[in-house]
Amino acid sequence: MAKNKLAKFSDMDSYPHVFQCPFYNLQQQGGRHEMSGKWNTFFGNNNPIVLELGCGRGEYTVALAKMYPDKNFIGVDIKGARMWAGAKEALEQKMPNVAFIRTNIEAIAGFFDKDEVSEIWITFPDPQMKKVNKRLTSTRFMSLYQQILKDGATVHLKTDSNFMFTYTNEMIKSNRYEVTFSNNDLYHSSFSDDKILSIRTYYEQQWLDRGLTIKYVSFKVTHRDVFVEPDVDIEYDSYRSYNRSKRSEKNSSQDVV
Repeated sequence: MAKNKLAKFSDMDSYPHVFQCPFYNLQQQGGRHEMSGKWNTFFGNNNPIVLELGCGRGEYTVALAKMYPDKNFIGVDIKGARMWAGAKEALEQKMPNVAFIRTNIEAIAGFFDKDEVSEIWITFPDPQMKKVNKRLTSTRFMSLYQQILKDGATVHLKTDSNFMFTYTNEMIKSNRYEVTFSNNDLYHSSFSDDKILSIRTYYEQQWLDRGLTIKYVSFKVTHRDVFVEPDVDIEYDSYRSYNRSKRSEKNSSQDVV
């Protein structure tokens, strides 16, 4: 397994559309990556740049890029061995509007200039129920995203976690962001974008097969000087999710079926 991971890391070192720079490496570069402000030059156009944060295998990044050739998509994750799958597919299919960054999401502001990003997707993140500052929709991360997002840009969250969905909606409400769509059962809702609905990652399909509902919320990020972290009690998820640790110590032996 270790040799397999090393081989994938070696592959990605040779991929022209993959940039590997964990947080500690970025710090050694003064906190600013050489690609910051140069992404449209890299892609060879001025099309909007869309990020998928916590991209995993890159399935969403690649699928969206196929559907929207008039946009550029960048998948971001620290797990390089997983990212390799999407990076390899994009390379083999010669997709000109796909790139990947292997780094800590906490370092995201060092890879882009102000207003360089037009949209963010956050797909099935760890809800981090005990660590608010690690939640990818916390005000800590919203302040980071604001540094690189155009004013009024859209952020999308897709999750199986009721905790993460509820928390994110409370964060949106506390900071008076404009909700464009929110539903706790996406595939039985009035959401009409069939293209988006058609994208189902490997793990998402397992959750659906298991009887879990998929939650989705999208909202517009208007720039602000002060962020308000919601002060609410939210019931923990009580099941184990695929390829993740326990969601909660409460009812930890109980699975949703």
